[in-house]
Amino acid sequence: MSKSNRNDPRRSTASQSTLTFYEFNGDFPDDAACLEWIVGHLYPDGIYCPKCERVTKHHRVKNRTCYSCQFCGHDEYPLVGTIFENSATSLKLWFHAIFLMSQTRCGISAKQLERELGVTYKTAWRMANKIRSLLQDDDDTPLSGTVEMDETYVGGRRRGTKRGRPGKDSHKTPVFGMVERQGRVVAKAVPNTKRAEIMPHVKKKVLPEAMVYTDEYTVYDSLNRSGYKHDRVHHAEEIYVAGDVHTNTIEGFWSLLKRGIGGVYHSVSSKHLQGYLDEYAFRYNHREDPGGMFNAFVNRIEKGGPEAAS
Repeated sequence: MSKSNRNDPRRSTASQSTLTFYEFNGDFPDDAACLEWIVGHLYPDGIYCPKCERVTKHHRVKNRTCYSCQFCGHDEYPLVGTIFENSATSLKLWFHAIFLMSQTRCGISAKQLERELGVTYKTAWRMANKIRSLLQDDDDTPLSGTVEMDETYVGGRRRGTKRGRPGKDSHKTPVFGMVERQGRVVAKAVPNTKRAEIMPHVKKKVLPEAMVYTDEYTVYDSLNRSGYKHDRVHHAEEIYVAGDVHTNTIEGFWSLLKRGIGGVYHSVSSKHLQGYLDEYAFRYNHREDPGGMFNAFVNRIEKGGPEAAS
């Protein structure tokens, strides 16, 4: 006879999950619980009242998403300036969408969100786009130690085109990436992979004392002149690892990215590609977060975010 209670399911100690669907439903059973979490997250020290000019006790206004000061009656709207502003969609569905997006390793399509949430495709697409906007790379900490750099091209192969580096008239979008071994990855959609476009990203994101490994692409010739220690792996000679010199880490990230886009989204436009790059880079950079991916997602909610009011 099993010792587990089917009426009170618990997460197995052998499970690597940090948040099960059952636990999520317990933490966020309705809109009120979601709103309370947002208030606690955005106002950790309490809500400041501009009329009283101090932090005061605020009470939830019935049937509204605002809180009123107990002394002067000033109303505070926690959702203003967030991705939830002006949305008629239930907060519970918003949090469910965040849960679904955070629990997948390769993303979830808007069509699948539509089926899971019971909303229209247009609403599901907008929700996914807003949630993805939370994941933009705003970490100014430079990459250091051993850093790998590489470029790739995102876009399906068309009939009659050759393999290899696309030309300037290609329909594919160039992407430049840098990864710190055992650390963070940075991926940027770029107009081209010329030196004038690539080097500003390098100087902004990589410390000069870093050891940089690349392939033999000539764009990286100026790394030494810019003060970086630089070595190459010669793929043209079918050499992929030479001691510690390789670009397998960044190429592994490209593999995750392309398999995810091809398998889940099938194709993405160049206009929105950076958002998908941010999503995959965010998952990679927070893969070891002890709080789990859902907490990493929701902790990015803030007022006045880049896409909050659009």
